[in-house]
Amino acid sequence: MPEAPKEGTTYVHDSSSVAEKNKRVLEFIEQVTENADEVQKKVLAEILSRNAHVEYLQRHGLNGQTDRETFKKIMPVITYEDIQPDVTRIANGDKSQILCCQPISEFLTSSGTSGGERKLMPTVEEELERRQLLYSLLMPVMSQFVPGLDKGKGMYFLFIKSEAKTPGGLVARPVLTSYYKSAHFKNRPFDPYTNYTSPNETILCPDSYQSMYSQMLCGLYLNKEVLRVGAVFASGFIRAIRFLEKHWQLLSNDIRTGTLNPQITDPCVRDAVMKILKPDPQLADFIEAQCGRESWQGIITRLWPNTKYIDVIVTGTMSQYIPTLDYYSNGLPLVCTMYASSECFFGVNLNPLCKPSDVSYTLIPTLGYFEFLPVQRNNGATNCINVPKSLNEKEQQQLVDLADVKLGQEYELVVTTYAGTIKTILLIHSFVLKLINSPKKFLILLCLFVVS
Repeated sequence: MPEAPKEGTTYVHDSSSVAEKNKRVLEFIEQVTENADEVQKKVLAEILSRNAHVEYLQRHGLNGQTDRETFKKIMPVITYEDIQPDVTRIANGDKSQILCCQPISEFLTSSGTSGGERKLMPTVEEELERRQLLYSLLMPVMSQFVPGLDKGKGMYFLFIKSEAKTPGGLVARPVLTSYYKSAHFKNRPFDPYTNYTSPNETILCPDSYQSMYSQMLCGLYLNKEVLRVGAVFASGFIRAIRFLEKHWQLLSNDIRTGTLNPQITDPCVRDAVMKILKPDPQLADFIEAQCGRESWQGIITRLWPNTKYIDVIVTGTMSQYIPTLDYYSNGLPLVCTMYASSECFFGVNLNPLCKPSDVSYTLIPTLGYFEFLPVQRNNGATNCINVPKSLNEKEQQQLVDLADVKLGQEYELVVTTYAGTIKTILLIHSFVLKLINSPKKFLILLCLFVVS
């Protein structure tokens, strides 16, 4: 199987030039996507051989077989509810190999946007490397369209959320909180593409006000170095701008005096910010002049004049925020770089400067084993699919492999992961997937938001 570009033992920056690293990344994407079917066969075989003795696979009689044909014939397509009793056992402290041969390291909590209730998704330590792999692909792709991004900083508003412990003592938290608290993020070596205005301490601060205030303060102070801005979701970035609307006078005063507002009491945050902040009356005057205007149209390009684009999710329900982002940014490009969920990370946008309505993603076939269930429409509306606990022969034949999806057809995504998610239909955020044409042999999937 093609190996992802590595530096040492992790997917991080090394001594080679940025251009050379970018070239290796793009070559990796092309290699795995042009040989997607072969890569997928190897991914499935590896998942099944590793987990040959886990209870769930034995329960269905797979008996250690790793070929795709047997897997398709024997293993049922399921939903989360079908494995919920197994998840509950793990959450209550059962350490036997129920879903995965590797120890479950934590639970990832879903956002609840798909079906209303939050779900607990078991994961393993190794999955952090796959998430890091996908992150490592984003900026080399983006740099084809916007050169020079390694010459400045990104101002991203990133936050952790609350976490809990299951009765068995495992942590349960959102996938991004897991990533930000991991050594992959906290101890990352310097990389020009992960050079953020926000110190780690401000991102990891559990107090949302102190985190937002300190991240905004650093972003303002380093305003001329900022080349890209963003958050995870469009709503989160707008929340940051509205925070600035409310608190710009306090922030400006801190920059003028080189001191930090006493409301920021977290000692780690204070130490990190004060390593950056120095008195700058001229910058404070500039901020006050811009924020004091009656209109805030174009405030992003006025305060951060070198910004090239806004990196946020604006698909699905987030599309309602596009006019507001356009107003604040004077129409800067809105970029959606990747496609992911709590269960699995999937792919990247190879045309990141496209219009939000044209966003599509290329699936990276090393991240998991992907199958597709065709979606039928009646009178233009997508039918909800009631997936049985086991498919009959006809229903099983409807599943399509990654390399065999048809142009123009819509699908629900069925995923099998290294962490023990086996043939689970995701129903991700009410999206369906539609294959669209590609100038190369890449598999490009358009994510369509289905309004119920």
